[in-house]
Amino acid sequence: MLIGIIPNTTKENIIDVVGNIAEKFSEQKIDIVLSDTLLKFKDKFNTVLNNQKYMPEETIFANSEIVVSIGGDGTMLNTAYHSLDKDVPIIGVNFGKLGFLAEYDINDIEKFIKDIKNKNYFIEERIVLEAYCTKEPNEKFFAINDIVIEKGEWPKMIEQSIYVDDKYVTSFLADGLIIATPTGSTGYSLSVGGPIVCPNTDVITISPISAHSLTMRPIVLSSVNEIKVIAKSQHKNVQLSFDGQRVKAVSSPIELVIKRSSKNIKLLHTQSINYFEVLRKKLLWGLDVRNNN
Repeated sequence: MLIGIIPNTTKENIIDVVGNIAEKFSEQKIDIVLSDTLLKFKDKFNTVLNNQKYMPEETIFANSEIVVSIGGDGTMLNTAYHSLDKDVPIIGVNFGKLGFLAEYDINDIEKFIKDIKNKNYFIEERIVLEAYCTKEPNEKFFAINDIVIEKGEWPKMIEQSIYVDDKYVTSFLADGLIIATPTGSTGYSLSVGGPIVCPNTDVITISPISAHSLTMRPIVLSSVNEIKVIAKSQHKNVQLSFDGQRVKAVSSPIELVIKRSSKNIKLLHTQSINYFEVLRKKLLWGLDVRNNN
């Protein structure tokens, strides 16, 4: 078994963390390969890190049985995005803040490694969104969490119209709109009142951002539906954001077509952690503070 490790090198003390992880993998006699982005810190390497193999991340995806992302949820999303065309499962170790997607915390690394060694895990496939602007139909965008259509730098609301399978749904004024996968339902979508959706559910949610209407509420669609959003701004541009990491300004008006991609991501989960436990632990979902449980 070869485990690829891709860390967020902007994190403080990341060299110490990766060195500790590499040492513990070595103790369990599990082969690893590290991202060559770490080599810029080579002068800080200890003996353990000096004895490791380093590869470009593309090569890691091509040769590893499992890829471990070390950082926060943003790091996990970035790793997952680059795994889209690769048939390799990924798992996150949280070295950030919330770490909802990166389900293992750095303090549990020994348990994590033992779970990997004992094959105490399963692989879950999750849907990905694909989108294009009708102005540039050959330029495709992908999102694992969500696609956000928003006003950008313009201080006023933008007008948006939604169509599902070419059927008109509604028009409204708002700061923006979030189209989310089940994976992304606990992210930005949740903060604007969108529903929590179990990750293995085959749906897409649409949630408005600060709609100027008391009746505009989130809606849940089947993932087989094709969504079209026409957005108009008095400003010159409408802003598109994909997983909060890839941002594009498009001249107004825009027509964005969104559907489920033929690509999936593969997430590795251990048997010792379940989704509802993570919900309770990290989002305090369903907890009654009056009973302190």
